[in-house]
Amino acid sequence: MLPVVAFVAFWVLLGLGLFFIAIRGGIGGARATLQTQSRRGRKAAGTIFAIVYAGFGVALPIVFLVGNHANASSQYAGVKLTAGEKQGRELFGEHCAVCHTLGAANANGKVGPNLDMLRPPESLVLHTIENGCLQNPPSDAPDACLGQGTMPPGLVQGRDAQNVAAFVAKVAGQA
Repeated sequence: MLPVVAFVAFWVLLGLGLFFIAIRGGIGGARATLQTQSRRGRKAAGTIFAIVYAGFGVALPIVFLVGNHANASSQYAGVKLTAGEKQGRELFGEHCAVCHTLGAANANGKVGPNLDMLRPPESLVLHTIENGCLQNPPSDAPDACLGQGTMPPGLVQGRDAQNVAAFVAKVAGQA
């Protein structure tokens, strides 16, 4: 609600300022009106201008930037992320983004497969995280997977691995 009120207030004050300039016959007339005021009136006008400038030029942008921080990583492309999926996003950025491409994590890896194109299910992602991936595995090996690269097993483990798998499965190909 505060951002809407501040937005409207900004445009109302800007409109009133333009109206004042127009009613006085332009910038020269507005300047002449302000200069013919008493010293106290000029000081009050200067103080009001400084407060409005500081409020809309400094404080309002800070409120918008800080106020949105909590929601900034809670969704991607309209897909709401759970707390575990948000943690999976962070872990993906730390451990997987070097090799894999995934738009939701701003990752442009060139070694591993492009997860946006593959859109792997959570079970395949979790299996690959736990078992790794070999380039030419024996046919009965558990580390057979998609892609051409080699990935070591256990880069993340336990609940972290489940969070990464859930995140990748949910957002792959959403961009």
